Amino acid sequence: MGVTYVAVAAEHPLARRAAEDQPALAAFIDECRKGGTSEAEIETMEKKGHPLGLNALHPVTGEAVPIFAANFVLMGYGTGAVMAVPAHDERDFHFAHKYGIPIRPVIVPEDWKELALELRFAAGTPAENRPVVAVSGDASRVPLDWSHWDERFEQKGVLINSGPFSALSSAEAFESIAGWLTEHEKGRKRVNFRLRDWGVSRQRYWGCPIPVVNGPDGDLRPETDLPVRLPENVVVDGSGSPLKKMPSFSDLPGGEIRETDTFDTFFESSWYYARYCSADCDTAMLDERARYWLPVDQYVGGIEHAILHLLYARFFHKLMRDEGLLDCDEPFARLLTQGMVVAETWYREDADGRKQWINPAEVQTERDEKGRLVRAWLAADGLPVTFGGIEKMSKSKNNGVDPQALIDSYGADTARLFMMFAAPPDLQLEWSDAGVEGAHRFLKRLWKAVFEHVEAGGGKAAGELSAPLKEFRRMLHQTIAKVTDDYGRRKQFNTAVAAVMELMNALGRLPEEAGTPALRQEALETATLLLSPIVPHICEALWAELRPGTKLLDQAWPKADESALAVDEIELVVQINGKLRGSIRVPAGADKAAIEAAALASEAAQKQLDGATPKKIIVVPGRLVNIVT
Repeated sequence: MGVTYVAVAAEHPLARRAAEDQPALAAFIDECRKGGTSEAEIETMEKKGHPLGLNALHPVTGEAVPIFAANFVLMGYGTGAVMAVPAHDERDFHFAHKYGIPIRPVIVPEDWKELALELRFAAGTPAENRPVVAVSGDASRVPLDWSHWDERFEQKGVLINSGPFSALSSAEAFESIAGWLTEHEKGRKRVNFRLRDWGVSRQRYWGCPIPVVNGPDGDLRPETDLPVRLPENVVVDGSGSPLKKMPSFSDLPGGEIRETDTFDTFFESSWYYARYCSADCDTAMLDERARYWLPVDQYVGGIEHAILHLLYARFFHKLMRDEGLLDCDEPFARLLTQGMVVAETWYREDADGRKQWINPAEVQTERDEKGRLVRAWLAADGLPVTFGGIEKMSKSKNNGVDPQALIDSYGADTARLFMMFAAPPDLQLEWSDAGVEGAHRFLKRLWKAVFEHVEAGGGKAAGELSAPLKEFRRMLHQTIAKVTDDYGRRKQFNTAVAAVMELMNALGRLPEEAGTPALRQEALETATLLLSPIVPHICEALWAELRPGTKLLDQAWPKADESALAVDEIELVVQINGKLRGSIRVPAGADKAAIEAAALASEAAQKQLDGATPKKIIVVPGRLVNIVT
C-alpha cells in the first residue's frame, strides 16, 4: 500500500511507445542508452527519471499510480518494471523527493502495535509532505517529530495505512497479501533466483587461460589445442601483460592470435573442490573419482564466501552436473560459517588529522584491577597512543598478529589450541596474548603429566576399581561421548577442548591406589587422541611415549564404554513444600516406593517434618523428591 509510483527501464516497451510523441522522453531514453548498465555503475550514478504520461492501476486499491522511465531499472532483470515504496527504500525515497512524488509510510516499528495510528498526508510539494498524526494510547511513546521519515524505515515491523492488512506484522502481511492476490487472480507467490554478474578484472598472467583465438578479421573461434597451458619462462616486470610480449605463446599461424587475457582466479575457485578429487587427471576436468567423493561433506569458510564464492561454486557444480561430469546436485553437504578474528587497534593522529595505525605488539598498556585501560604508550618512544576499539584483523588497521612470531615463541599447536578454545567457530574471536599463554600452559601441563606417568613406569592392568576411580572412569567416557559429538555433530570445538581440560583437572585429583596407574594410562591416551585433531604435533609425540612403537595416526577414534557410563547410584534433590532442604543417594534402579522411603528417612525430612505425616510425595525420576505437608 506504500506504492506511489512505478518505474520502468528506458528500453521498456511502454517507455518506447510513450516516447513516440514525446521528444523530451525520447531524449531521456537515448541518454539512458548511453549510460552504464552494470550494477556497480547504477548504484553510484545519479538517479534520473521522466514521466511517461501513463498510469498503472494498483492491483489492491485500484488507485492510479504514475509511471516513470528511470535510469536505475534494468530491462534484463525481472520484468524491467518495479513498484516503488519510497517511505521504505532509499533509492525510491530519493527519487520521490526529486520529482515531487508522495511518500506514504506503511510500516512502523513493532513496539507501536498497540497504538491506534491514523496517518493523513498533506498534499503539495515534498517539503510540505509531512504526515499529520492522530494518536490514541500512550502518546509519549510516539515521536512527535516525524522528520525520521526523511531517513526512511527499512526494517520489518507492523503495517499501517494498509486497509485490511493494517496492524499485521511484516511476516503476517506477506502471507495475507499474497493470499489475497492469489484469491483474486491478480498474482501469485514465486521464488526468484538471481546470480550477479561477476566483474572479471584484466589478469596479467596468473589466472585461468581463456581458450579463444582471435582471427585477423576480428572473428573469434574456440581454441582446439587443449589444454592451453601458460608458459613458465614468463618475465613479469609490472609493465603490462607479459603474455602479449611472448609471440611464442600468442602468435599462431594464419595471423591468428591466442587470447592473452586470463580469467580472474574466481574461475578456478568455483570448481577447485571437484578437481581435488582427481587432481592428477590429465585427460579431462574430472574423472570417476569425483563422482565417488562428492559432495563435499563439510565446508568451512568466512561469511564473505557465503554470498560470493558459494553461489558461483553452486552454479559451476550444476553446470558440471548437466554436462555429465558429476552425479550429485549440490557441491557441499554442510556449511559452517566461521567468525572473524578481531583484535585491539591503536593509533596516533598526524598533523593533518589522519590516523596512523599502530600494531598492538608495539603498544604497552597499564590497566586497573578490573582490567580497565588506564594508559597506553608506544614502546619505542614512550609517548601516548589512542585506543581505536576492537576491529577485524586487517592490514588497514595494522592489528594483525604475525603467526611466525607466535609459532617461534609457543609453537604451532599453541596457536591452534587457543583459536579453537577461545570462542565457538561461528562467532568472532577476540585475540588475546593472555589467552595464548594460557593455552601454552595447558599443553605444558599435559606434557608434564605424560612425562611423570611414563617415568613412574606407566600403567598396568588393574582389578576392581574403588568408587572414586569408578566415578572418574565414568567422567572419562562421558568426555569421549561429548567430544565426539562436539566435533562431529555440533561443531563446537571450544567446548570439546574445555571438556578435555576438565578431565585433566580431575585426573590431577585422583587418589593413589592400586588401580590409579592403569586408569591414568587410559585417561592420558584418551586425552591425547581427543586433542589430536587440534594439536597434532604434540599429541603424536606424547602417543609415542605412551604407546612406544605405535603411531597415533594409525589409531581408531575412541568410543565411550557403555559399561563405564552405567551408574550404580544417583543423587536426588529433596524438597519440602517446594523448597530445597537436602539430597539423597539411591540405587540407580530404585522404584518409587524405595525413593519415597529414602527421602522420608533423610535427615532433612526428619528435621522438617518433626513427626508429622506428609500429605503427598512427588517423585520426579532422576531429579528430585518433593514432600508436601
